Amino acid sequence: MRHKIFSGSFFTAVLLLATLLAVGIRAQAATPKDSPQVTKLLEDIKTQAADLQKDSDELESFTHSDLSWESHAQELNLIKERINAIGETIKKLHSLRPSASPWQREAIDRIIPVAQTLASNTTAAIEHVNKNPKHLQDPQYQQYLKSNAEAAVTLASLVKDFVEYGKTRTSLEALERKLEVPQ
Repeated sequence: MRHKIFSGSFFTAVLLLATLLAVGIRAQAATPKDSPQVTKLLEDIKTQAADLQKDSDELESFTHSDLSWESHAQELNLIKERINAIGETIKKLHSLRPSASPWQREAIDRIIPVAQTLASNTTAAIEHVNKNPKHLQDPQYQQYLKSNAEAAVTLASLVKDFVEYGKTRTSLEALERKLEVPQ
């Protein structure tokens, strides 16, 4: 008696299962496309954060000099304007969040708390200078400036890394299409 290795209905079921698994795997691998608007706004924040980092470092260096409170106030005002500009860009990003790809949403979510820290520290530093313009060597004021400089570095680095990640992903996807590598 000969045994059939595959019966017709069993073989059909196995093929159907394999097809469904392959389709499911491809569907999982396909991620939403990057939003060009979000990419552009992340590039904008990258530039804004680099400028903010430079200004925050400069203001923090003021604590090692005898510059006037007016110099501090002027630099704090510039930093406040930069943070406000970043805040406006974040508002736009947040409104586009539903159309963003997963990595773009992650970037938005991770940028916001750092920007909030910057805004909070800058507000505290401005209030200190307004109330105590002659106490620029106060450790608490210096800590606000140091924390701001560190947060500015964190923001600039974070955004730069996400922007670079996006560019690398785009290049990789283009290369996959060119080589016709299945995804």
